Amino acid sequence: MSPIRSATIAALASAVVATTLTGCQFGEAEQDTSPIVIAADLELSGAAATVGRTYQRALKLKVDQLNASGALNGRKIDLKVKDNRSDSAESLRNIVDFSSDSKVSAIIMGGCNECAVGAVGTINEKRIPTIALAASGAIAAPAAERRYVFKLGPNAPDSAAALTTELRRNNIRKVGMLVSDDDYGQEGATALKSELDKAKITLRQQRIKTTDTDVSQQVQQLASGKPDAMVFWTPPEQATLAATSVQQTIFRGSIYFDAGAAGDLFLGAAAKATEKATLIFTQTMVIDDVIATTPAKAARRQWFQDYTARFGGYNGSSSFAADAVQLIADAELRAGGEIGKVDRNGIRDVLETSQMDGLSGPIRMTPDNHSGLMPQALTTLVARNGRWRLAG
Repeated sequence: MSPIRSATIAALASAVVATTLTGCQFGEAEQDTSPIVIAADLELSGAAATVGRTYQRALKLKVDQLNASGALNGRKIDLKVKDNRSDSAESLRNIVDFSSDSKVSAIIMGGCNECAVGAVGTINEKRIPTIALAASGAIAAPAAERRYVFKLGPNAPDSAAALTTELRRNNIRKVGMLVSDDDYGQEGATALKSELDKAKITLRQQRIKTTDTDVSQQVQQLASGKPDAMVFWTPPEQATLAATSVQQTIFRGSIYFDAGAAGDLFLGAAAKATEKATLIFTQTMVIDDVIATTPAKAARRQWFQDYTARFGGYNGSSSFAADAVQLIADAELRAGGEIGKVDRNGIRDVLETSQMDGLSGPIRMTPDNHSGLMPQALTTLVARNGRWRLAG
C-alpha cells in the first residue's frame, strides 16, 4: 500500500473516531420522554361527590391543555384517578396504593378534610409529595411535621378576616353562624370569633354535620336570635340548603358565605334565596367581570372560558385543581434526577419553594408555610340575578 493511501485511510479513521467522540461528549443530552404520572384521590361518590367531580373535570382539562402545549419538554402527564367514596378509610387505601407505585410523582387529594388530615402520617412515612385541595389548615400545618404535605385553597384565618371587614363595613353588630363540624368548620368558628371579638360583634353558632341534608332546624334556631346577618361556613350544597331554609324564617338580614361554601357560578334553583348574598372567594370565579390587564388575569380568563366551554358552566373550585397540576408538573421538570426515574424528594424540595401567579391567584410556598394561596387572592363577590358578580 502506498504511503499516501495509508495516510489517507489513517486520516479517515481518525476523523470517524473524532466524530464519534465529539458526538458522545458534546452532543445533546439524552431527553427524558417518560410520562409524568400524577395520582388523584377524589370524592367521586358519597356526600362530597359534587366537589370531587368538579376536581376530576378540572384535572382532566388542565392535563389535556399541558399535554397539547408542548411545554413539558417532550413529556406527557398521565393522570390516574381513584374514587375514595367520600370515606377517609378508602382514601387512605388509595394513598397507600399510589405511594407504592414508583412511577407516581405526586398525589392530588380532593376536598375531604377528614381524608386529608387522616392521611398526613402515611404521606410523610411514604415520602410522596401530596397537594390537598381540602380547606383545613391542619392538613399543612405545622409544616415541619408535614414535610410532604401541601394545601391549595382558602385558609380559615384569611376568610374570617375578609368576612369581618365586610360585616364591619355594613355595620353588622350581631351574627348567627351555621358551621360544619369538621376540622375546617372548627377552625373557621375559632378564627371568625377572634376577628368578631376584636370588632365587638357578637356571635351565635349552630353546628351541622357535613352529611346533613336538612339544616332547617339549625337555621331556625339562628333566626330566633334575631341576628343582623348570617354566616354560612359549610360545604357548598349545605350553604345553598341553608339559604333556602332562611326563607321559611323571620330573618330578613344579610347572608354571607365563607370561601369554602363556593360552588357553581350560576346559582340555579337557589337564585332567589341567595340574591344579594355576599361570598368571600377568588376573583377567578367572576373573571368575566374583570379587565385582563396582566398576563395572569388573561390566563385566568382563558381558564374560565375553557372550563365553561367544555362543561357548560363554571365552578369556582376548579382553578385549585388546575393549579395543583401545574405546580407538580413544574416541580417534576425542575427536580431533575435520573432519566426515567421519579425523584420524589426533589419534587418535594421544589414544591416547598414554589411561587406562581396561579389561576386561583398568587401562590407562595415556603418551608414554614405549605398552604400556598395568598390572602390577596380573596375578594368580595355578591349574588345578582342568579349568579355571582364582583362586588362594587
